[in-house]
Amino acid sequence: MTNADCGCNMANQKDRTWTARQLMAVLVLLALLPYALAQAQDYTHQEYTRQATTAPQVDDIGGDYALPEVQQSLPRSVWLQGLDVILLIAGMGAIAYAVHRGRRRWVITVVTLGSLAYFGFYRQGCVCPIGATQNVAASIVDPELAVPMVVLVFFLLPLLAALLFGRVFCGGVCPLGAIQDVVLLRPMQLPAWIDRWGGLFKYVYLGLAIWFAVLPAEQRDFIICRFDPFVGFFRMTGVAWLMGLGVALLLIGTVIGRPYCRFLCPYGGLLAIVSRFSFWPVSITPDEELDCGLCVDSCPFGAIEDLRAKRSTCLACGRCFAHCPRQQLKWGQIELVDIENLVSEQKPASDPATAKAAK
Repeated sequence: MTNADCGCNMANQKDRTWTARQLMAVLVLLALLPYALAQAQDYTHQEYTRQATTAPQVDDIGGDYALPEVQQSLPRSVWLQGLDVILLIAGMGAIAYAVHRGRRRWVITVVTLGSLAYFGFYRQGCVCPIGATQNVAASIVDPELAVPMVVLVFFLLPLLAALLFGRVFCGGVCPLGAIQDVVLLRPMQLPAWIDRWGGLFKYVYLGLAIWFAVLPAEQRDFIICRFDPFVGFFRMTGVAWLMGLGVALLLIGTVIGRPYCRFLCPYGGLLAIVSRFSFWPVSITPDEELDCGLCVDSCPFGAIEDLRAKRSTCLACGRCFAHCPRQQLKWGQIELVDIENLVSEQKPASDPATAKAAK
């Protein structure tokens, strides 16, 4: 090995170390984010309505003098809603880049943790596109029901992103999906028929949600928000049986990837329909597919079929290309000979390509 090679290897190790340090710094900042935001929320929640001491008073001047309007800070919800939209766009953009260009799963992990901290525990699961589904449906039949602009934006932007890049909102921005992704420990593969038939429940739930939303005002019921199984965790309070349902889903979620997202989420049903027509769907290894099957084994959602990510069920988690030998070769984590050996082990012995590789 030459000195140049040694220097190159040391440089690569230094780059990887620096990347690890950057990741650790981001994780530390994310850990401190909920506390900092909580302090900001308490500070901005105060009312600043006291008049300036230098303003002239009516008793001092007399007559019909009108006091000047005292400038006040914007309500807390105004700038927080703007921050919500910015973080929504930034999160979906980061995941879209990670799955289409960067091919780095750690980016998705950082977005997932940040979304869980901000949209989940700080914003307490509100505003949420899942619950916004009923608000939008109700406003269509009831002109007197005004939908806030931020609710409409949160409802439409993930659908637009799904049409362009696939279900990147589900990849890590949705707090309900993020909390399930964090508890996933040892995912097991479900039979295809369970995914196929069980996935129909979310469309039934979507239909019921729309039905209850378009009923007359006195009968209308926003069942998505009322029966949200995870909002009790985000708000640290709730109905006992509903929190029990959330605990059950999280326990199931340790071995089955995102059970709520796959089988119950009504907004996920909408995203699944839209993502079927996505212009740039998630791909594992474009034009370089292998027969090793590692991507299939690594997907906890059963979203890979014939070495292709299924548009409607792929949640853009990035686990497939994180385990793909082609991607590991690209980033210097595996040698070409390892890929050849891996493919030869997976192919039948009668395959001519196997015999050629064995020579």
